[in-house]
Amino acid sequence: MRLDLKSAIEQVGKDKGLDKSILIEALESAMVKAAEKKHGPNKLIEAHFNEELGEIELFQFKTVVEHVANPDKEITLTEANELDPEAALGDSLGIKLDTSEFGRIAAQTAKQIIIQKVRDAERNVVYNEYINKRGEIVTGIVHTFERGDIVVDLGRTEAVLPKDEQVRRENYRQGDRIRALILDVRNVQKGPQIVLSRTHPNFISKLFEMEVPEIYEGIINIKGVAREPGDRTKIAVYSNDQAIDPVGACVGVKGSRVQAVVHELKGEKIDIVPWSDEPAKFVCNALLPAQIVKVIMDETDHSMEVIVPDDQLSLAIGKKGQNVRLGAKLTAWKIDIHTETEAKKIALEQAAAESSEILTETQEGQRDVSEAIASDDISSLPGVGPKTREALQNAGINTIADIMNADIEGLSAIVGIGPKKAQKLLEAAKKHGIGTRE
Repeated sequence: MRLDLKSAIEQVGKDKGLDKSILIEALESAMVKAAEKKHGPNKLIEAHFNEELGEIELFQFKTVVEHVANPDKEITLTEANELDPEAALGDSLGIKLDTSEFGRIAAQTAKQIIIQKVRDAERNVVYNEYINKRGEIVTGIVHTFERGDIVVDLGRTEAVLPKDEQVRRENYRQGDRIRALILDVRNVQKGPQIVLSRTHPNFISKLFEMEVPEIYEGIINIKGVAREPGDRTKIAVYSNDQAIDPVGACVGVKGSRVQAVVHELKGEKIDIVPWSDEPAKFVCNALLPAQIVKVIMDETDHSMEVIVPDDQLSLAIGKKGQNVRLGAKLTAWKIDIHTETEAKKIALEQAAAESSEILTETQEGQRDVSEAIASDDISSLPGVGPKTREALQNAGINTIADIMNADIEGLSAIVGIGPKKAQKLLEAAKKHGIGTRE
């Protein structure tokens, strides 16, 4: 029977994928708890697995003293020597306990602790295994459906494919095989929770890595993926070896490689385009299969105006704007598409607007000059009628500035203008000058 425990530990460890030391530790802990339940918690009890005997041994430790004050933790030298002739004062002596005395309740407690310990150990093993697989693809079986989420059986554990991570037009039934990306691994109270995804762009990258050896080996790099799950994906690739065409390698002979990925994605369309470190060229590649005539780049606004032939507009934009939308997402540039006809029309409108602006500025300048000239006319002063104006002009005073530069004596000497009139003209001219400056 003793050898049965050793065999049981090895068999459980093999079946559960647990290290033998974890099971032994669980057994030792359970036996200590059972002993404390029977003998009391104040005793110093330790458990050790004897591999030769194939059993868990329990020892109560007591300190050798001259006079015992605490019988649970101390023993006299005389009693200690009966157990071990070499025992001395101050030694810690382990006294073996009889495990056959354990009752049904103690045995049940030990069993519960062992089950819990094994369960916790299993959870830790699963968590440690899958946390290192985050970002990888796994294959499982559709087990059940819970509020739109799919529970997937991965063999030794279960994972969940949330509704938000499912492709809209894909349908599964219980028992179907399913592939998905491990999006996250969370260590919750119930155990490790493995979250899967079939909509994440990295799912596409990993599928190509599985189908294209050059990607797996690092010869070809995936520089970016833009995806609208279930409909269309654009993937940018670059080759570190000039002798290898990155697009051709990903497509494969007669399209075999890309078709394998398309089949896994239930018919989702995939555009493979060459990556370039030149933004304008990369944008042109991203809008394939449309032909591009001209690209106008605005680095300040991080945008590009793309000119295409009139018959290429619908192809460049794509169905419901999908081609240009994915192109913008792939390149991280804002893209505006115009036909050649539209571009010419816009250029003419801009030129006309600039000409109109120049003309308006010229007219406003002329009006300002006219207003300035008109504002200096002596007729604008109060009290200056036609006769006074004529008298002033006959004396060589034609502007308000001329009046301001004259004095009372000079103005009074003019025929038709006496001292009082001269005083009023000077005051009015100075007041007008102040108003003009303001």
